[in-house]
Amino acid sequence: MACPICNLHAVQKWGKQNNKQRYRCSNCYHNFTLRNEGVKKANQFVWFYKWVMERQVYQHLVRDSNMSQSSLQRLFQFYLKEPPVNAISSKGNVHLLIDGTYFENGLCLILYYDYDIQYVQLFRQTNQEKFKEIKEDLLNLKKLGTQVYSVTCDGHKSTMKAVSKAFPNAIIQRCIVHVKRQIKSYLGVKPQLPQARELLYYSQQITQIHTQEQAAVWLRQVHDWYHKQEAFINQKSINDITGRTWYTHKHLHQAATHLINAIPHLFCYLNDEQIPNQPIR
Repeated sequence: MACPICNLHAVQKWGKQNNKQRYRCSNCYHNFTLRNEGVKKANQFVWFYKWVMERQVYQHLVRDSNMSQSSLQRLFQFYLKEPPVNAISSKGNVHLLIDGTYFENGLCLILYYDYDIQYVQLFRQTNQEKFKEIKEDLLNLKKLGTQVYSVTCDGHKSTMKAVSKAFPNAIIQRCIVHVKRQIKSYLGVKPQLPQARELLYYSQQITQIHTQEQAAVWLRQVHDWYHKQEAFINQKSINDITGRTWYTHKHLHQAATHLINAIPHLFCYLNDEQIPNQPIR
């Protein structure tokens, strides 16, 4: 062991400080304790993981870590500036999950997650989910020999379009959790309209469908409900002065349209149990 001041190997143990071994240099009489910054950063990575993957806010991180918000921000900047080098580990018949996470500072982190080997094949830091960038990422995976069998995503138009261009034969599975969550966001927890309450009930059943028979029953119920309520859902109001029109029951129309558009890609996982139907955990 060398002294950090004079760099001579004339060091001896010199008691303890804060339960840590203290040392003293016999040459310059400098007292010091050892600090391993690499181990410290590794131990603090748990807070970065909670910030990114569990989306915990700074208020909770400050409380649990006993670090200030400014210290956490410096730590997170350190990790963001030193991203790990990603190597493509899987090649054929990949079940890919694509998910974009937005942060308060305007950062959007898009992950391309190989569900089979539980591995992030690629990630991109951007400000929003863009067709051009997602297509570029998928084509880069393709150039490296990765053959995508299925893609599970939240149904973002840019993602759906990029997948169809880069891997036209890939199966697209809508994330059932995202569909359920989005409809709840449109309608609220306790909607006032009986039609909205019925739609909320049907959307909550999505995550409980595990067989083709259950899916067939659910589809029939939704079809009958929509056929009965279609006129009410698409009802429009008009401004007599300007002539401008809008959907009278805007949120109900948004929720119903979201569900109807998701149905073609909602139950692909029932045909192949290897296809994931939920987001990255």
